[in-house]
Amino acid sequence: MNAGPAVATALTFVWLGMVLAISFLEAPLKFRAPGVTLQIGLGIGRLVFRALNSAEVLIAVGITVALALNHPRTGIVVAFAIAFGALIAQLAGVRPRLTRRSDAVLAGENAPRSHAHYVYVALEAVKVIALIVCGILLLAS
Repeated sequence: MNAGPAVATALTFVWLGMVLAISFLEAPLKFRAPGVTLQIGLGIGRLVFRALNSAEVLIAVGITVALALNHPRTGIVVAFAIAFGALIAQLAGVRPRLTRRSDAVLAGENAPRSHAHYVYVALEAVKVIALIVCGILLLAS
């Protein structure tokens, strides 16, 4: 019995759940909690997203290994590549800009809002859609 597809499927849905829970639930809600200032929210967000992104990389590596041990359909590979590509774009292209802004705000500067945040959220949406497609294709295979 080959466990690769089952592992890839499980990891895909774990990754999807983490992104949905943190990016689309925790992140916006923390700023609505009583007493949470912008500085506190940014400090918490940096820690949470650093942990999320680290877990995402590990999960993506696990999915890569699970898929490499099999011969997945092209659609599965494409959907996973889109999700992984969105993650790489976030880590290499967007997070450094967000980090510079949050550094400035945490240092007490009145930094302007960053449009990079919207790019990050758009990439999260792309990632969610790609993970849903990947998970469904894995389940159907």
